[in-house]
Amino acid sequence: MPGLRPYPAEASRPPDGAAPTDWLAAGAAIASITAVGIALGLGLPLLSIVLERRGISATLIGANTAVAGIASLIAAPLVTPIARALSVRVTMLCAILLAGASALAFYYVTAFWLWFPLRLALHFAITVLFVLSEFWISAAAPPHRRGFMLGIYATVLSLGFAVGPLIFGVVGSTGVLPFAIGSGVILFAALPLFAAWSRQPHIEAGASAAFWRHVLAVPTATGAVLVFGAVEAGGFALFPVFGGRVGFSEAGAAQLLTAVGLGNMLLQIPIGLVSDRVRDRRSLLALFAVVGLVGALCLPLLVEDWWLMATVLFFWGGVVAGLYTVGLAHLGSRLSGTELASANAAFVFCYSAGMLVGPQAMGGFMDGFGPNGFAYALALFFALYLVLTILRLGFGRRRALGLQKRAQQD
Repeated sequence: MPGLRPYPAEASRPPDGAAPTDWLAAGAAIASITAVGIALGLGLPLLSIVLERRGISATLIGANTAVAGIASLIAAPLVTPIARALSVRVTMLCAILLAGASALAFYYVTAFWLWFPLRLALHFAITVLFVLSEFWISAAAPPHRRGFMLGIYATVLSLGFAVGPLIFGVVGSTGVLPFAIGSGVILFAALPLFAAWSRQPHIEAGASAAFWRHVLAVPTATGAVLVFGAVEAGGFALFPVFGGRVGFSEAGAAQLLTAVGLGNMLLQIPIGLVSDRVRDRRSLLALFAVVGLVGALCLPLLVEDWWLMATVLFFWGGVVAGLYTVGLAHLGSRLSGTELASANAAFVFCYSAGMLVGPQAMGGFMDGFGPNGFAYALALFFALYLVLTILRLGFGRRRALGLQKRAQQD
């Protein structure tokens, strides 16, 4: 992230190859991101079910959920200036307190319109934790272990998303207990933060690079994360509503979300290994779009068999999550240095934009086409992205042929 560096200039560091891993600092950051995953995995379906029970339409549920995307868009460019002023550790502590208080406040606040500022506060804080935790993990690990540490980070985040719906399936959506659990999980992240209080990374003064042009610099990467953000946020928020309308119990729908989260968690390492061996990652991204499209269209056909749907969603969820993993790898293969830092900011921005449009689109499709509108909206996102990847693959091949002919002429 622009403006961030792991250690102060005056600190002495061993050579990169011999630098030890600061496990205490990394553990504090990983604990924060685990709390984020569990809170989102529990909170997204919980809040949607509560609103559905109160008679709120799917469109309005989607609109309220989409506030998460707005909060992320607002927070992303502000994280570095805030952390520079307050320090990383104080900023993270404030975010933990704000997120924990917001998560519990949903139970006590009954006016629907007040859920919009509450959702804004919750996801602003979660975005801060997300960005600073990722930075702290990178700062705590030497270069030769950074990939390993970020692999742990991705795994526990996915595990949190899987555990959250599982908790929801056990405790249900009535009473204060599920809200208290969500709040407590977030507040628990303050304990390892205090343990690593003196190990915080430092923020270097400097202007942040503009990232707007990078949204289109590697469109197959930023498009992939936009679709993933839309599918993830909209799917977790509205799948319980879809499940209830097609006949699944509240617990059954939540357990299907757990299957998606488990697929996400267990398949990312194999997907990453495959992506390192393909010549053009865009072909793999196109394949993921095909799997996402076919899987989405099959959802209405699987509602009669819970186990079959759970099996399909396990693999489908893992492959769809590969859009993020392989999209980020594709971005890194195209850019480096300052360009990559700016492009990473655009990557996060597109993920947040997906979180904004996904729930709204899925809620609107469900109101317009019934329960199956959920599947149709998913399919539309994957179809549009598939068209983009095919066009980019064609453009890349034409460009390569042109360069080859020019070389032969020379």
